[in-house]
Amino acid sequence: MILQALPDIPRWYTGLAEWSAALVYISIMRPRFAGWARFLVIAAALPIMIAVQVLVGRLPLAFWTVGMAAAVFMIFGFIHLCTSGNSRDSAYLTARAFVLAELVASLEWQLWVHWHPQDPTPSLGNALFALSLMLLIAAYAVGFGAAYLAERRNFPQGQWLGVERQSLVTALAISIGTFAVSNLSFLTTSTPFSGRNGLDIFYIRTLVDLAGFVALYTQQSHRNQIKNAMELAETRLMIRSQHDQYLQSKRNIEELNRMHHDLKYYVAAIREEDSADMRSEYLNQLEDSIRGYESEVQTGSPVLDVILSSKLERCHQEQIAMTLMVDGAALEFMDLMRMSALFGNALDNAIEACQDIPEPQQRIIKVSAYTQADFVLIRFENYWPKDVSLVGGLPQTTKADKAKHGYGLRNMKSIVESFGGSLTIGLEDQWFNVRILIPRNNAKVA
Repeated sequence: MILQALPDIPRWYTGLAEWSAALVYISIMRPRFAGWARFLVIAAALPIMIAVQVLVGRLPLAFWTVGMAAAVFMIFGFIHLCTSGNSRDSAYLTARAFVLAELVASLEWQLWVHWHPQDPTPSLGNALFALSLMLLIAAYAVGFGAAYLAERRNFPQGQWLGVERQSLVTALAISIGTFAVSNLSFLTTSTPFSGRNGLDIFYIRTLVDLAGFVALYTQQSHRNQIKNAMELAETRLMIRSQHDQYLQSKRNIEELNRMHHDLKYYVAAIREEDSADMRSEYLNQLEDSIRGYESEVQTGSPVLDVILSSKLERCHQEQIAMTLMVDGAALEFMDLMRMSALFGNALDNAIEACQDIPEPQQRIIKVSAYTQADFVLIRFENYWPKDVSLVGGLPQTTKADKAKHGYGLRNMKSIVESFGGSLTIGLEDQWFNVRILIPRNNAKVA
């Protein structure tokens, strides 16, 4: 073992690196709590993590593994306390933070030892101490700042991470393997992967840590690609489903129109009944049987008429009052597929929410669409007496399997943005609002 023969990284350097690496991922992920409480936890974690590293450095070498496990546990606790993910997500981020801390700390120390091999650990009164501190600040700022910029693009903003068991096992294996190989030279120089002198050992450690970080970065990129592919497939399926639903609704309405035409003759025959009481009874029964089918929606857009008529019929069945103030001509720029997906998703969500309200008189949906100045405005509203949790501007799905649901509103947002518009969601005075604003010039050429 040659650990004692090399001037290795000071323990407080390592503690600072681990705190900084954890902070990189804490800054990216959705916080568990905000405000002063979060600031105090972050500030208190720094001296604690440095103290743990200093204490580990004073332990006998036989307890070296236990000390490293304690340091990793501190990173995990820090991340888990400050982010809203579950234990599996925190463990996944801990593996990444640990490798990142090892990489930046190793790189900074390698640069310092290379430039000042004669005095690698200057004391507080030494003239080189200020220089070493400046290098530390600069290297950590650049290293962790670059990692933050890279990882910010690699992680979903404001969404649940949802790490799978296999992904966690892979990340842990990469981090453990990286740490073992990068520190192998400190234990023995007799392997093909060990360095022979101090600078070689430091170089190998930095290089292996870099390879480990790249492997973890690539793993997360691969997870993103799989997730995006699944979302795309789900979105296409939803659009196709909405389109099929439109075609089926159109066929149903055509059939109902034919039925209504025949019913006119049936009504005429009833009126020929001699008994006034029987005529009245027959007519009442007939009107009850066709109620809900005879109200035709006329917006000026045949496609939208079919969509809204279908949803209106569903509202009748669920005892939901739906009011419509829709100018179909304002939406003539929108093709069938996107119109079906946009209105279908919005109204399905509103109807599903109203179904959870026990009082029928509170089941209310309002739909409006019109032009104002140079914009097309679309608004969906439904009464909702509960709170709504928004993540990234969209409400969290209430279904148990969050990974497989919640695509509807994201699909709507994507459709609106394809026209250069914006979609905003909010809860005002117990009314859940979905507001859509589309510039008319962009809509015409989309």
